[in-house]
Amino acid sequence: MVKKLISIFCASILLSTSFLGGCSKAPDESANSEKTYSIGISQLIEHPALDDARKGIIDALKEEGFVEGQNLEIDLQNAQGEMANAQTIADSFVAAKKDLIVAIATPSAQAAYNSTKDIPIVFTAVTDPVSAGLVASLEKPGGNVTGSSDAAPMEKQFELINQLVPDAKKIGIIYNTSEANSLVQVKQAKEVAAKLGLEIVEVGITTVNDIDQALNSAIGNIDALYVPTDNTVVSSMPLVANKCIENKIPVISAEDGAVKGGALATEGINYYNLGLQTGKIAAKILKGETAGAIPVGLLEDTTLVINETTAGKLGITIPEELKSRAEFVK
Repeated sequence: MVKKLISIFCASILLSTSFLGGCSKAPDESANSEKTYSIGISQLIEHPALDDARKGIIDALKEEGFVEGQNLEIDLQNAQGEMANAQTIADSFVAAKKDLIVAIATPSAQAAYNSTKDIPIVFTAVTDPVSAGLVASLEKPGGNVTGSSDAAPMEKQFELINQLVPDAKKIGIIYNTSEANSLVQVKQAKEVAAKLGLEIVEVGITTVNDIDQALNSAIGNIDALYVPTDNTVVSSMPLVANKCIENKIPVISAEDGAVKGGALATEGINYYNLGLQTGKIAAKILKGETAGAIPVGLLEDTTLVINETTAGKLGITIPEELKSRAEFVK
């Protein structure tokens, strides 16, 4: 009888241990499968290029298994072009303890960098992240930051000016003097222009409200206008394009969104593809990789985009060698 009771007691212990062991394991498995990640997206301003980059990021995250409304919460905030707003947004993301901050455009990335050295930051549409103080190098960013650069192929842009406006000698470049990414591009433009025997005429602004007057002052002194990836200028592209078309000034831009907004042409990167690249980097971090160990992404492929409506209004004939490889928009 005693032996029987001992056997029953031991069996009960084994069953209890097995049951408790199963209970202790289940929460870990459940947490892994049901974890919801919370990310904050800070976009400096709305314009086609940055909007396309944002769409690409969200689509890439979905492809990698992070789906909004299922295992992903996205807090999207727009700074309306104001650095102070970008800083407030970044601070709010840190206070909310987001799992990841995605910063679209240089000022938004700098604001996030100033707010935290702990939460991973992924930037996009940043021309020179090293000069912006975000990373130590493109190959080894370090810290809690990485992302994708939208550095424009300046040589190709100015070769395009020569092909479409062969008589142009003075090239205006309109930019916000307070945007770090624009200052980098102005420097590059001067270097490239000098090699081609072209003169750069700087058209500096500080706000959208300066654009009309700045163009009025420059138009009589330039043969063509170059628009870099400047967020202030690109957000007002229809104004820039219409003013230049009225005065028969061709506009070459650094990206295709500006061409859709009325610029003549670009040989630049596609911002949706840039966003896809950035989103894949973000997914790597959510899966456990360290941000600072992931190299900054660069897009090597460029696309020639020409606005045929603008070309018609300017009376510009597109050379056959460009027609054969161009994507046309109206």
